[in-house]
Amino acid sequence: MKIQKGLLLWLAFITASVFTIIHSRFTADLSAFLPRNPTPAQQVLLEQIQDGLASRLILVGIEGDSAERRAALSRLIAGKLRADPQFASVNNGEDINGERDRAYLFDHRYLLSPAVTPSRFEVPGLHEALSESIDLIASPAGLLFKSLLPRDATGEMARLLDQMESSPMMLDGAWASRDGTRALMMVETRASGSDTDAQQRAMAAIRQAFDQAHVSGMRLLMAGPGVFSVNSRETIKSEVSLLSAISISLIAILLLLVYRSFVALVLSFLPIISGALAGIAAVSLAFGTVHGITLGFGTALIGEAVDYSIYLFVQSGPDREEWTRRFWPTVRLGVLTSIAGFATLMFSGFPGLAQLGLYAISGLVAAALTTRFVLPSLTPSGFRIRDVSAIGDMLSRMVRLAGKAKWPASMLLLAACIVLFMHRNDLWNEKISSLSPVSQADVALDASLRSDIGAPDVRYMVVVTGKDQEFALQRAERASEILQRQVGLGAISGFESPSRYLPSLRTQRMRQDSLPDPATLASRLTQAVEGLPVKAERFAPFLADVGAAKHQSLLQRADLNRTSMSMALDALLIRHAGRTSALLPLKAPEDKEIDALAIRNALSGLNDVLLIDMKAESDHLYSGYLHEAIMLSASGTSLIVLLLLIALRSWVRVFYIVLPLAASVITVTAALAFFHQQLIIMHLVGLLLVVAVGSNYALFFDRGESGISQCTPRTLVSMLFANLTAVAGFGLLAFSGVSILQAIGATVAPGVILALVYSAIFAKP
Repeated sequence: MKIQKGLLLWLAFITASVFTIIHSRFTADLSAFLPRNPTPAQQVLLEQIQDGLASRLILVGIEGDSAERRAALSRLIAGKLRADPQFASVNNGEDINGERDRAYLFDHRYLLSPAVTPSRFEVPGLHEALSESIDLIASPAGLLFKSLLPRDATGEMARLLDQMESSPMMLDGAWASRDGTRALMMVETRASGSDTDAQQRAMAAIRQAFDQAHVSGMRLLMAGPGVFSVNSRETIKSEVSLLSAISISLIAILLLLVYRSFVALVLSFLPIISGALAGIAAVSLAFGTVHGITLGFGTALIGEAVDYSIYLFVQSGPDREEWTRRFWPTVRLGVLTSIAGFATLMFSGFPGLAQLGLYAISGLVAAALTTRFVLPSLTPSGFRIRDVSAIGDMLSRMVRLAGKAKWPASMLLLAACIVLFMHRNDLWNEKISSLSPVSQADVALDASLRSDIGAPDVRYMVVVTGKDQEFALQRAERASEILQRQVGLGAISGFESPSRYLPSLRTQRMRQDSLPDPATLASRLTQAVEGLPVKAERFAPFLADVGAAKHQSLLQRADLNRTSMSMALDALLIRHAGRTSALLPLKAPEDKEIDALAIRNALSGLNDVLLIDMKAESDHLYSGYLHEAIMLSASGTSLIVLLLLIALRSWVRVFYIVLPLAASVITVTAALAFFHQQLIIMHLVGLLLVVAVGSNYALFFDRGESGISQCTPRTLVSMLFANLTAVAGFGLLAFSGVSILQAIGATVAPGVILALVYSAIFAKP
C-alpha cells in the first residue's frame, strides 16, 4: 500500500509539473540578469531593455533585384503591416503622417520654437530673421519655404524641421541604404521588447507579408533587440533539443552495455525526467518566466540525475534493501551537499542566478527521491545487471596504485595555482555581452541597418526625473540649454529631448508672452523690412498668425496623437512609480567618443539629473552580478564544509572529502585560464556542478569511522559508469555554438573526470 501511495504521489507530481510547463513562458533576453531592486540608473536601463522604444523596433531590409522593385515591395509590405493592430507604426519613407506632422509643427510653431523670445520680435531681431528667411528662399531648399514666407516671416517652421531627426535616403519612393542596394523599413511593435512571444508573432507577420508578395530573387532581413531575443530563444531551444537527444542516446548506449535490460534503461531515465520537470516547473511558478539559460541548464542536469539510478542498480545487486541501508545515506549526503552549494544562489539579487539555483535544487531533489522511493518498486523482480566483477577488480587495482600518484598530482595542483596567480587580473570576463547568444553576423547586420536607417542606438543618455510631467519637462529644458552649449563646443553632435515635441506649460506661456500685439508687431515690421527686398504689406498673414498664437490654447499631450512625434514623445517621457522621467539621448561627434566626464561636470549644477552610459552601466551591473555570484559560491562552499562537519563529525574526514573537489575546481579553472578562456558566470555554475557531482565520488572513497571504505569493486564500477554518463551529458555542451552552454560543458566535463581521479589519489589512507 505504501508503494502504491508513493507511485501515485509521483504520478501526480509529474502531471502537475507537465501542466505547469505547458503554461510557462520562455525568454532569452538579458533582463533576467538585471537586479530585482535596481538603482535609479539601473531602473532606466531596465525600462529601456524591457519597454524602451529601441527594444520595440524591428529594422527591416530588402535586398536583391532592382531599386524600383525593392521600393514597390517595401510599400506593399508596409501597407499590410499598417493594417495589423500589433504594430504601432511602420515607416519606410512614405508620406503617411507627414501632413499631420507638418500641420502640428506649423500650427503651433510659436509655442514649439526655442527661438521665440522677446528680442526676436524687436526690430533688430525681426530684421535678422527676415534676412535669414530670404536667404533660405534663395537656397536649393527655397521652394519648400517660399510659399510659407508670408505667414512665417521669422522662419520658425524651417527651424523646427531642422532640429527634427534626419531621414534615410529616398530611392524610388522608399527609404534606401546609403549605397542604394537595400530598401529599408522601421517597424515599431505595440508589445514590449521583453515580450518574446509577441515579438515572434510580429516577425512572423512581417515574413508572411513578404512571402505573400511571391517575389523571387529578393531577400528579407530583420534585426533589432526583439529579433535577437526571438532568434536567441530558438537557437537555445534547438541546441538544447539536439544536444539532449545526443546525450540521451550516448547515455542509453552506455547503460544498455551495463544493464542489458530495456526495462532498467527506461527506469534509469525516470530520475532525469522527474528532475528536469521539477526544475522547470519550480522556476516557472517562482519567477513567471523561464530563461533560455535555465532551459539549457536542464541538459546539464541529465549528467548528474542519471548517477543516482546507476548507484542503485550497480551497487545493490539483487538486494535493494541492502543498498538503501548501506549506500543511500552516502548518496543522500551527496545530494545535501549539492543542495547546500546551490542554495546560496537563491539569495542572489539577480533573477537569472536565482533561477539556476532553484532549478538545480528542485531537479536534484526530485531525481534523488525518484531513485529512492520510485525505482525500487518498479524494478523487475530478479533483475540483475551483467557481471562487472572483472571491471571492478581492474578498478580496484588501479585505485591501489592511485595513491602513489599523490606527488605528481600535488605538483600539477601547484602548477595550477601558479597559473591562476599569473592570470588573477584577467581571469573573469566582466562584460555582459559575454552572456549574449547573438552571433557576430547578426550584430553586424543590426549595425548596418541601424546606420542606414538612423534608428536609435543610444549609449549615453541624460535622465531628468520630476514629480510630474510638467516638472520633468521644465528640468529637461534646463538640461537642454546646457547640452546645446556642449553642441557648440563640439563635445556632442546633438541630442534629443521630449521638450522639443511638447514644451513645458511654463515655457509655452513665456513664448506666448514674447509675442507682441498685432499693432506693435506691424509697426516693428515696417521698420524691420527697410533695406530688404520685401514689403511689409506682404506679411499680413504673418501678423494674423502671431495674433492668433498669442491667445491659442497651450499644447497638451493629446495634441500629438496621430502624429509620428507621438511615438518619439512616449519614448522620451516615461512615467514610473508615480514620477516622470525625461530622457535626453546624446549623439557622439563623428569618429569621436563622448567625453562623459565633461558632460557630467556641465550638468553638475542640476538636481535629479543623471548621465547614464548604457554600455558601461550594463557591464557594471554584470560585474556586480558576477562578484555577487562568486561570493555566494564561496558561501555555498562554506555551507558544504559545515554540513559535512555536522554529518561526519571529523575535520580529518572532511579534509579528505573536500581536497579532491577543491583540486578539481582549481585545475579546471587554471586550464581555462592557460588557454586564454576568460570565465563568465556560467563557468562558475559549472564549477558548482563539478562539486555537486564530485562530492558523491569523494564520499564513496571516505573510510568512515570504522576505517572501512565503501569502495567495493561494484561501487567503483558504479562511479566509473556514472562518470562516463556525466561526461556524455556535460561534454557535448562544450561543442555548443551558444557560449553560455559551451561554458558549462567545457567546465564540467573535465571537472568531473578530475574529481573522480583526485578522489582516488587523495583518498584517506
